[in-house]
Formats: sequence, C-alpha cells, structure tokens
Amino acid sequence: MKPEPRRFTRLAPIGLAIALLLSVLGFQAVTSTAANASTNQFHGVNWANPNDNFITGDLVPVGLTDGDSYSATFAKATSIIKGFQALGANTVRMPFNHATVTDSWWGSYQGAIDAALALGMKVVLAPWLQNGVEGSTFYSDWNVVIGKYLSNSNVYFDIMNEPAGYTAATEDNMAAQWVATYPQIPRGRIMVPGAFADQNLCTVGADSRLSGTLLSIHIYGMFGDSHTTEGAWVSDFLNELCGYEGRAVLTEFGVPMNTGTNYDGARDGTNLISYLYGITDTVRSQGMGSILWTGVKSATQTQGPGPCENASCAITSLQGTAPNYTLSINNQSGLDRLQYAWGGSNPGGSASTTAINGLGSGRCLDVTNASQTAGTKVEIWDCNGGSNQTWTRTSGRQLTVYGGAMCLDATGGGTTAGTPVEISNCNGGSSQQWNINSNGTITGVQSGLCLDVTGASTANGALVELWTCNGGSNQQWIIG
Repeated sequence: MKPEPRRFTRLAPIGLAIALLLSVLGFQAVTSTAANASTNQFHGVNWANPNDNFITGDLVPVGLTDGDSYSATFAKATSIIKGFQALGANTVRMPFNHATVTDSWWGSYQGAIDAALALGMKVVLAPWLQNGVEGSTFYSDWNVVIGKYLSNSNVYFDIMNEPAGYTAATEDNMAAQWVATYPQIPRGRIMVPGAFADQNLCTVGADSRLSGTLLSIHIYGMFGDSHTTEGAWVSDFLNELCGYEGRAVLTEFGVPMNTGTNYDGARDGTNLISYLYGITDTVRSQGMGSILWTGVKSATQTQGPGPCENASCAITSLQGTAPNYTLSINNQSGLDRLQYAWGGSNPGGSASTTAINGLGSGRCLDVTNASQTAGTKVEIWDCNGGSNQTWTRTSGRQLTVYGGAMCLDATGGGTTAGTPVEISNCNGGSSQQWNINSNGTITGVQSGLCLDVTGASTANGALVELWTCNGGSNQQWIIG
C-alpha cells in the first residue's frame, strides 16, 4: 500500500454517478450503464506484515512468527482467520516476495494459507516487489506459488501489487506476458493490476489480451486525493473504474481506524468520512468485491511508516495468547461501512443500534426497570425491543443506551472480578470502553475482564458483572 499520485483519468460516467447517489437517498433511476459486476463474492481483508509488505526479508503477517513450524503457523492462522470470518469476511489477501518463497519460512507460511483454505476462505496471493517493478526472480517466484496452489480453485493470483515505473502500455504488456506464460490458470482466477500502482482500469480493461481476467484497483482518501462530499468521491472512483466494474475487485482501500472517527456520521463535510461512504456505496451498488486494508494489527503496535499502515488502518487488534487469538474491533462504525459494502443492512448516516443477546440465556442486556438514573445496574431480561435494551456501539468503544444519553460502565471504575456493571453518564473513561471480540465475548478495555451474567443464571433479572473470562456461554453475547 504505497500508491503514487494518479496520472490517468477519463471522463466520469455522470449518469451512473447520479443513479448511485439517488439510490443512496432511496430513489431509483434508469440509466444506460455497464452490467453489474460479478465480483461481489469477494468480501475480504488484507493480512499484512506489521511494517507493511515493502520489505526485503520474509513477509510474516501480524500474529505469525518467522521460524514457527507449519503446524504452529496453521494453528495461529486458524484463530486469526476465524476472527476475520466473524467480521463477515470470506476472503483474505496475503503477500509474498522473493525471500518468502525461497527461505525456510515458505514451508511454514503455507500453514497460514492452508488454514484459510481449510476454513473455506478465498485467498488472493500477491507479490510485493522492490520498487514496484519486475525483477530477475519474478517468474521463478511465481512458479513456486503457482506450482503449489494452481489446483485449488479458491486461490486467486494478483499479478503484482501496485506496479510502478511503467507507462500504461508497458504495464499492459507486462500483464499480457504473465497471462500468456501461465495459460493453465483460468482467467477468472487472475487479477490484473490497474495502471499507475493499481489506480486506473482504462487500458487494462480495454486490452483484448487480458479478456476474461479480473481487474485489481486501489483507492485511498489520502496521498493528495481529497474531496469533502460523497458525490465527488463517487465520481472520482467511477472515473478510475472506466466502465469495467463488471470485472473489478477493490483489493485495497482504507481509513484510519484508531482516531475515534464516526464513519456513520454525516456523509458530507469531512474528506475521509465522505471517501468511505462514496467508496463503499459504489462497491455495493455496482456489485463489486472489496478487500480492506488491513484486517488486523498487534495489540501493542504503534504507527507504521505511512498514513495507513497496520497500526492505523487495521479494523481489528490481536488479543489473547497464541495460538488461541481473538480479534477486537478498533472502530465499529468503520466496520459498519465495510459490512455495508459487503451487503450488510446499515447504510450509515447515524450510529448503528442493536440488541445485545446473551447466548446462554437467550435474554437481552437490559437496564433494570428502564431507569435512566446513573448507577442503575444492568441485568438480563426477555427481549422486548425497549429503549433500555437498545445499545449503540460507538467509534470510541462505548456501548450507549437511551440514544447515547448513558454509557455501560464498570461500577466505580472497578477492575476486579465481581464488579457490577451499571449505566453512567458518558465520560470517555476506560471503564466505559469495551472490546467486542470475535469469540462472542465483550471485555472491558480497562479491566480485561468479561461481561458476565452472575452465577451463569439464565433467569430474568440476573445481574451482569465483570468476571475472569472462562469461555462460558454466560460470557458470550450475540450483537444484533
């Protein structure tokens, strides 16, 4: 993920942009456009090295360890991939370079790829090359990867991540040569990068030598590209798609997920919010597949070398001890937009509200007697859709009730097992911040303890407290 400034555009398909904006507002329009894409089977995340993938050594995605055995890597990867699946993902894009496929790490790294495939995921494999150009080992490296995974129909081959230093014509020739070199690969499993670092599909889409292939495109709301309305971002993105939405997969896009930004907020007025609305609405309306940059960062990882590295743009953080990792969500509103692109039901414009249902009891997280008084304890009760059972997940990791008037809180800021849970006036404190984890638990950011129904009770009125996480069904919750 290091896009260059854009250098190639075409006239925007204005009719399509207007139709998309009308559909977002709830209207329908008839317009003459290209057929909808057949790529919306890709709902994915990138799984990257903590320092981005532009390195010369082994590429080791977050949570894995260079030197681990195949079996250890498989076990770690299984827990991480399950966390991606809990987000709604069915695709993971994974990197390689020369070192990765020639060092001893390659034997172990296959454990991560195989774990994803064993869980039914689609896997997109892409080479990150130094300086974004073919090197002398380009084809020999690909021979290793293709030799291993050609026979698995869930593996897709992305010819090159963000090729640089090419004109549009020379990049087309490079891609055509690659396709001709590997005629045994079905064209529907090949992703051809867009021109100028994956940014424009005009020439690759029109090249008959590449017919039948998928097309890879990246777009970011940074690096000099900026708009403050969703409509401008829609037009910008459609410009770069060049009418080839039917073959396009958005293999990278993203925004900072560590700033507390509410991406479910007003659509216009702020560049990155308008960007995320524009991109995800376009992906959904055109039936395109999309793969977020990135899927996970380590819990302790700080900012990387650029504005959208793992530390800032990852949708989740790694939690727990290997190999039994869980993933916590870094920005729920960012996830809302991602899931909407994948076909989810939240169109945005306001924070999503939902019930929180206890797995063991089948009852809802409930404010006792529908009180709005600070200090009122929280219990479980038969689900009834009341405002005292309707929670909002904010980008600041809070769980608010009564339209944001009160926050779920550990009583007295307690961090010990047995601390009751109540509602309090929202103050942004860490005792009011909660991680929603892929294994169904909700843990306090301050305490690390699980939201727990006291005594594993399933009865109406059973109080909720903090307790040491133990995997019990009284500590597992269904959101929504």
